Amino acid sequence: MKLTVIGTGYVGLVVGVCFAEVGNEVVCVDVDETKIQDLQRGIIPIYEPGLKEMLDRVVANGRLSFATESAPSVARADVVFIAVGTPPDEDGSADLQHVLEAAREIGQSMKGYTIIVDKSTVPVGTADKVREVVASVCDEEFDVVSNPEFLKEGAALNDFLKPDRVVVGADSERARKIMQQLYAPFVRTGHPVLMMGVRSAELTKYAANSMLATKISFMNEIATLCDRVGANVDEVRQGIGSDSRIGTQFLFPGVGYGGSCFPKDVKAIIHTAGEYDYDFQILKSVEAVNATQKRRLVEMVLQHYKGEVKGKTFALWGLAFKPRTDDMREAPSLEIIAGLMEHGATFRCFDPEAMDYARRLLGDRVTFVKDQYEALSGADALLIATEWSDFRTPDFGRMRDTLAEPLVFDGRNIYRPEAMAERGFQYHSIGRPNKA
Repeated sequence: MKLTVIGTGYVGLVVGVCFAEVGNEVVCVDVDETKIQDLQRGIIPIYEPGLKEMLDRVVANGRLSFATESAPSVARADVVFIAVGTPPDEDGSADLQHVLEAAREIGQSMKGYTIIVDKSTVPVGTADKVREVVASVCDEEFDVVSNPEFLKEGAALNDFLKPDRVVVGADSERARKIMQQLYAPFVRTGHPVLMMGVRSAELTKYAANSMLATKISFMNEIATLCDRVGANVDEVRQGIGSDSRIGTQFLFPGVGYGGSCFPKDVKAIIHTAGEYDYDFQILKSVEAVNATQKRRLVEMVLQHYKGEVKGKTFALWGLAFKPRTDDMREAPSLEIIAGLMEHGATFRCFDPEAMDYARRLLGDRVTFVKDQYEALSGADALLIATEWSDFRTPDFGRMRDTLAEPLVFDGRNIYRPEAMAERGFQYHSIGRPNKA
């Protein structure tokens, strides 16, 4: 099929590359000329494992190209994906400005029957608004489909190429058949393409992310209770995770969730509920718990030093909100840095992929170093904010000898307290008893 993808951010780029990988002819469009020029040279604006290699391959074989003007590719497209940003407004609602601008451009350019797909994360009712905008500027036949993405940063290619499920909200049989055909190469192992109403599909995305955010905040609350009562959150997690009704995923406590999806989507569904005169109390609590949890490591450090951290230098391992990405949006590391700098501390920071992104946000307020061990030099303690695999089996002897004292505050529970005690460290983690 001939496909056009409007927007070359995280979602749009992955969508375009993966559809081209299975043989479609894809054009990715963006108004940012510099970004398009970089993509044409094989320079991608995000870090996602395997993405550059696949992009280079599909560009070389002619199945993927890039443009700043949407009209030519929209005119010949069978399906047009809208994958532009929907940033949150101050009230938590999703800003649909770019989505509706894209819809207008599509309506002005399409020739013949076209399926317009909302791939951006959008609130319930967006397809109706897109339909109204397109109908106001053209007389061509079209359908508007909701096709939310479920891509995990760091595993996006696998999530797209081998999805657990594909959700398609469509009101016409014609659109359903074409979308089924489009996704057929990705569901050959039997995972379903779930056809449903447009509004159900729009809500499914928010419901999924909000449920996962709820599991994270719940376990962080359990971890806090473990600290109070002397229990071990690892043991509790195993005890409940073995229940098939609950499962093991998203039950790891830490310093809170971040990124571009969970914080924004939780706010958006709370706002949508409010528009329909419903107070979504659970998700308001999820959001409040996460805000508190992002300062958990700050509180642990201040408690250890009895509030006196002025003049202390801390090594920080991990800046991105999660491993295998360079994304710093809503990253807990930013709260940790800000919280302790308020008390006069300084930081030496390292992340395997997010250093450039972090420099744009933090400037010269912290010291950026070339590797994880350089961060320890001159540091009074180590703080861990992101569970990169690079940090899981370090040279503990070198760590102990380089730090001013062998003191670790682990916001992701990547080490065992017993093993750290045997290695001679003072070790503080989330929801687990410290070992002497």
